[in-house]
Amino acid sequence: MAEQESALRPGQEALVQPVAGNWLERHFAYTERGSSLRQEILAGLTTFLAMVYSVFVVPSMLGKAGFDTSAVFIAVCLTSGLGSLLMGFWANLPIAVGCALSLTAFMAFDLVLGQQLSPAVALGAVFLMGLIFTLISATGIRTWILRNLPLGIAHGTGIGIGLFLLMIASNEVGLVTRNTGAGLPLALGDITSMPVWLTVLGLAAIFGLERRRITGSILLVIVGLSIFGLLFDPNVHYTGLTASPQFGGEHSLIGAMDIGGALNAVVLPSVLALVMTAVFDATGTIRAVAGNAGQLDKDGQIINGSRALTTDSLSSLVSASLGASPAAAYIESAAGTAAGGRTGLTAVVVGLGFLLLIFFSPLAGLVPSYATAPALMYVGLLMLGGVRHLNTEDTIDTMAGLVCAVFIVLTVNIVTGIMLGFCTLVLGRLFAGELRRLNVGTVLIALALAVFYLGGWAL
Repeated sequence: MAEQESALRPGQEALVQPVAGNWLERHFAYTERGSSLRQEILAGLTTFLAMVYSVFVVPSMLGKAGFDTSAVFIAVCLTSGLGSLLMGFWANLPIAVGCALSLTAFMAFDLVLGQQLSPAVALGAVFLMGLIFTLISATGIRTWILRNLPLGIAHGTGIGIGLFLLMIASNEVGLVTRNTGAGLPLALGDITSMPVWLTVLGLAAIFGLERRRITGSILLVIVGLSIFGLLFDPNVHYTGLTASPQFGGEHSLIGAMDIGGALNAVVLPSVLALVMTAVFDATGTIRAVAGNAGQLDKDGQIINGSRALTTDSLSSLVSASLGASPAAAYIESAAGTAAGGRTGLTAVVVGLGFLLLIFFSPLAGLVPSYATAPALMYVGLLMLGGVRHLNTEDTIDTMAGLVCAVFIVLTVNIVTGIMLGFCTLVLGRLFAGELRRLNVGTVLIALALAVFYLGGWAL
């Protein structure tokens, strides 16, 4: 009997092995990479749960800038879904794509609320950013930028945006408020108010759940606080669970971008700042996740790296066209690689999950600000980790990076922080007699930003 079972097993395997399975194996080569179909699916679900909080946080931020939250919810789902599918099928890497929270903050609070641009012009700026980003990725200029632009400014920008996110979230729930009296501009808010103590509780919960390595910890906190709000907060109302996606109508953001409006001297520096932020942030994320998945070649380069970088930049073109903030590779993809994801099939599972979420847009209006604030604050705190990447042996580069970070927050303007960082770097090198350590690109950027501000074009 055992011999019969043994003899039948190969034939039975051939019968139960579906044609789709053969195609999946040939395309993704998960067996060759030391994975399996089950492992890739589980890894994809893990990544999806780790980053799905973005469909609530991004609409919340853009909603403050006048965007329709339901339309943004659909745009975020489409951007994340299509970007992840492209990364999976084309680059064959376990890296998911979604709307970047740092660049969302830039778009909402700097471009729209800070510079008073319309949402359409802001979307046009994101499209131009995606176009430039794609060109420099496809032509290899992205690699040149990474080699030649100062790392201090790059990391300082990330640190500054992290502080920016912390300030935005704290102000939104009333933990930090404008000081109406004399003295410093900010003051502690009403620490006894429900939004404040729920935010602090939520942030502490994320700390604890992340420490215990619980998958989807940020999502669990958002859901838990939203349920609390639904039960006890009269301002939170249940409007339904599912809805047919509306791709048209007066509130649709698809194709709403104003590219012509973004092509002016006031907006273009912000476009370049978006590009520079994305270049350093996204490239570092892709490399880190690919390394965790063992997808670096013998020379330490990312396997299918050019496709991954191009997918990353193309996704911002898609997001602008759909009405969302700039897209980028998500560091939460590391949760999937830790669960065994090794191929693009992991990203495909993530993409399919986001496309299914399109039918749940009413959930976007169910999430109060104190449910998303802990997520924003946690991401902001993580971005402060960029401090450890500063080269403390090069004090000029480090100090210029810190100038960039601090003045992003003090001026509530990301481009201003970048301008001050570049100018102090170049002038610092000049006074230190280290002109040879400067390159043409750095000097030109510093001069262009200085002229822009001294000429009175900055807002």
